[in-house]
Amino acid sequence: MERSPSSPAANHVEIKVRPRRGDNVGHPAPVGTSSRPSATPFRLTAPSGEDKPFKRWTSWLVPSFVVVNIVLFAVTMSVNDCPKNSTSCLARFLGRFSFQPLKENPLLGPSASALEKMGALEVDKVVHKHQAWRLITCAWLHAGVFHLLANMLSLLFIGIRLEQEFGFVRIGLLYIISGFGGSLLSALFIQSGISVGASGALFGLLGGMLSELITNWTLYANKLAALVTLIFIIVVNLAVGILPHVDNFAHIGGFLSGFLLGFIFLVRPQYRWISQKFTSQGRTATPINKHRTYQYALLIFSLVLLIVGFIVGLIMLFRGVNVNQRCSWCHYLSCVPTARWNCNSQKEFCETIQFGNQMNMTCERNGRSSIFQLSDNNPSRAQVQEFCRQLCS
Repeated sequence: MERSPSSPAANHVEIKVRPRRGDNVGHPAPVGTSSRPSATPFRLTAPSGEDKPFKRWTSWLVPSFVVVNIVLFAVTMSVNDCPKNSTSCLARFLGRFSFQPLKENPLLGPSASALEKMGALEVDKVVHKHQAWRLITCAWLHAGVFHLLANMLSLLFIGIRLEQEFGFVRIGLLYIISGFGGSLLSALFIQSGISVGASGALFGLLGGMLSELITNWTLYANKLAALVTLIFIIVVNLAVGILPHVDNFAHIGGFLSGFLLGFIFLVRPQYRWISQKFTSQGRTATPINKHRTYQYALLIFSLVLLIVGFIVGLIMLFRGVNVNQRCSWCHYLSCVPTARWNCNSQKEFCETIQFGNQMNMTCERNGRSSIFQLSDNNPSRAQVQEFCRQLCS
């Protein structure tokens, strides 16, 4: 699997790589809970019989997301059916669930054509065949066992903690919308090949954690330590995206979407309001606003910016705009060439002759020829590209 943002003819699968574990990032300490003073310098004691100010939710949606991703991967492997469509399969004893050869998919997974059938992001189909739903479905597919395992572990470590603090509605919306934002930015910059993976949504959760820390600043203990730790985790994970074979535009789009959504969905009451509520015990006190002015300002600004960004992005996408043509340096955000690797994938060209549901294909680079059986008489471009890549590899 390879990718070249600047090579439209390259055949590849985009893999959206997971963020690393961010479980050591600080979170707001619930007022009235028991902990060491050094960890919660603003700790208050709630009046007897009062509920804690922040409800602790039972996490069920994030584990459900994990199950859905695993089930969809199993379905994708069943659709792939390697023994039927390839002469060489890995772990052939698994039958139709066996993996494509390692030289084709080193992540232990299906072929690009199977992912395309299941709803992988393919810009040509989104723009010209009105399949915009691929901007959502691609975030629920994975290119292999290693890809799936890495993303699902990250989702469990990050998502469960957030769902316990903010509930399934807000975290569910944050996850799904961030995944859409990542797919949208990826489609604007990467016009060839297909893209799959949940890491755009995972980066959205990291972005939401950062904006939540900023907007709920008064509730945090060890504020600077939490901020520095979280920024370090985000920078390291985004830096991984400059390696080849990684769709860093999906990471950036998901992170920016999640960052804006955090100001909208993850706002907490200010500390002074909580302090008054749990210490006045009904006595008359000077009214304190539940939220600070800057929290309202950030919410409105983020909502407007997010809506405008999505609308402009969708208009550009459906008009067929390739943003790389308008930004000469942007491709470096996804891959930086070095002496050890080249960001430009080698182009493969094949001559094809089709007879009914059979396609005779010859690779121009190595002269190899083969006959491929087609599932129908009108194969997709991604399927033809996959056959050509297999033949030339």
